Amino acid sequence: MRLAALAWTVARTPTVEGFAQRLDHALGTLATQGVDLVMLPEYAGVEVGAARAAGCGARAEVMETAALAPALEDAIAAVAAHHGVWLLGGSLPAQEGGRLVNRATLFAPDGRRAVQRKGRMTRFEAEEWGVAPAGPPVAIETPWGRLGIAICYDAEFPPIVRAMVTAGAWLVLVPACTDSKAGATRVTISARARAIENQCFVAVAPMLGEAPWCESLDANHGRAGIYGPADRGFPADGIIAEGAEDAPGAVIADLDPSAIERVREHGAVRNHRDWPDEPIACAIISPFAPAAA
Repeated sequence: MRLAALAWTVARTPTVEGFAQRLDHALGTLATQGVDLVMLPEYAGVEVGAARAAGCGARAEVMETAALAPALEDAIAAVAAHHGVWLLGGSLPAQEGGRLVNRATLFAPDGRRAVQRKGRMTRFEAEEWGVAPAGPPVAIETPWGRLGIAICYDAEFPPIVRAMVTAGAWLVLVPACTDSKAGATRVTISARARAIENQCFVAVAPMLGEAPWCESLDANHGRAGIYGPADRGFPADGIIAEGAEDAPGAVIADLDPSAIERVREHGAVRNHRDWPDEPIACAIISPFAPAAA
């Protein structure tokens, strides 16, 4: 698989059609490079709702995007079909059963869709936007094997990614949106750690750019990256491909699932196999306690 992790710069885009045109242009460039799968960042489509609800507050921007989610997802699906690529359309806020959720959809070129909902909310999502946690981790069948999607904060929790890998995911996609460099660091380091501890590939696509007109996505930081195990057959630092900090554009890498099988069997370590089956209890001792008589 040739994977492109796209660092997407937020722009004032007041229509679904305008967003689709931006995406079509980006995919047109990538398709000429033989890319099989492209991933966008978390909340990529919020720029549309934010432009339409500018000046009404962050929650209004998010709610406007949620109202547009079906139309945005149809537009993203059409772009994927046009270019004949698989496309992770980042994630979108959406209304489901009376709840506001954050869902990422993987679009196949033939129109099929698979959805992963975010399981853990950051403080601003829960406290300011009212986004609710929804859905367990899933592993998605593709022509290259099973993939997982850990939406931003979810990638910071090893058991979430581990559940995907246990279900057969050899690649985990992390669409991300963070408003500080500290947040971007957490996502990048977590992605690299998940790749090492599971002996799998993990890719990050971040939202970038300053948008003073947009309260929900006013500042965005990160770097695109594709990571693997730091072990035999891989770079010593585990970095397969990585963009510069806050640099827009895509990083591209050819990923082979058989390389994951080999490192799990013949690597210097076997993190994937040696993962504890049960939670490990921690004993408490006091080296300063009086010695027994």
